[in-house]
Amino acid sequence: MVAVTELSFLDVFGSLEDPRSSRNRLYTMSELLLTCLCAAVCGAEGWQDVEDFGHAKIDYLRSILPFSNGIPSDDTFRRFFRALDPSAFQELFVEWVRQLQPTLKSDVIAIDGKSSRHSFDDDKSMLHMVSAFATEARLVLGQEKVSQKSNEITAIPKLIEALDVRGSTVTIDAMGCQHTIAEKICRKEGHYILGLKGNQGSLYDDVKTHLQDIEIIQKLPSHTEWDKGHGRLESRTCYVSFDVDWLVERHSKWGSIACLIRLDSIREIKGKKSLETRYYIASNKNLSTEKALNQIRSHWAIENSLHWVLDMSFGDDMSRIRKENAPQIMAIIRHIALNLLQTAKNNMKRQSIKRLRKVAGWNDDSLSSIISQKFS
Repeated sequence: MVAVTELSFLDVFGSLEDPRSSRNRLYTMSELLLTCLCAAVCGAEGWQDVEDFGHAKIDYLRSILPFSNGIPSDDTFRRFFRALDPSAFQELFVEWVRQLQPTLKSDVIAIDGKSSRHSFDDDKSMLHMVSAFATEARLVLGQEKVSQKSNEITAIPKLIEALDVRGSTVTIDAMGCQHTIAEKICRKEGHYILGLKGNQGSLYDDVKTHLQDIEIIQKLPSHTEWDKGHGRLESRTCYVSFDVDWLVERHSKWGSIACLIRLDSIREIKGKKSLETRYYIASNKNLSTEKALNQIRSHWAIENSLHWVLDMSFGDDMSRIRKENAPQIMAIIRHIALNLLQTAKNNMKRQSIKRLRKVAGWNDDSLSSIISQKFS
């Protein structure tokens, strides 16, 4: 079994301020947090699941903490997590990731938002979280809650402020293409690749016009990659232009732009071809076409390795935890569980997150190895 001293989770999150009255506390905060994390790792989706897990695994949990009064009821879990301070919980999450892997550096940190679609409550809108994802390690680095998707542009700077982006490239879709966000990334000694769409008005139009010029494109270096599978053939060709002085002169707030990127994706399915062209701005003066393509493709991992996994394996989209602070707290706990599971998965061959959760629920030693590990 795992010793309490090996659980960095409790070391870090045990410093939370307990929101409960000091009277009649039958369960310690550590007991509530430990039960919820272990239950989330093993497949629990709601408060009744957490209580049921606790009763089924009471002997295992008592090998770590006393649980002198047994397992809390689902109502106890519900009240406790509704009352926790989500901002403090979020800050401790970032600290926890840093403590487990202080040297964690990612070539690409992808930032994107996700809604928990069934977390709405009466007139309260669904939970929307913007997350930062280390695409190589497949680890969540931090998250910030926003009230609506349109407010991502106010949440992203807060998230970047909490992260160490030195030497990394931060990738964000067109929603986050703001000069203030670009400046913050550069001030923190990182690089950026930002998607461009019509919401940027003349900046998008100028970049598109420049990179649609046939004479210009023919002179630019390019890199092409091919994908084939599931009856689909797709090619992606990337062009990078460092001719930006004219653009910066026209858009003086964008002094950090070092290059422009065009990405052509041609997809063929059953003999039918479709073309999609995307445009980006970037801050790296030494960006090659191959690296630009790889970093843009890495950004898409946040959809496949984070959002999709949260929905399909953790039931995030269908979660009905919806009162007060509980949805946000539980979303962060899912990120904690996913980080632990993903690290365990990286150390194994041919293992899925879904199967790892089953094994953790069936085998106490497997659960111990997951919740006590450090990121590698």
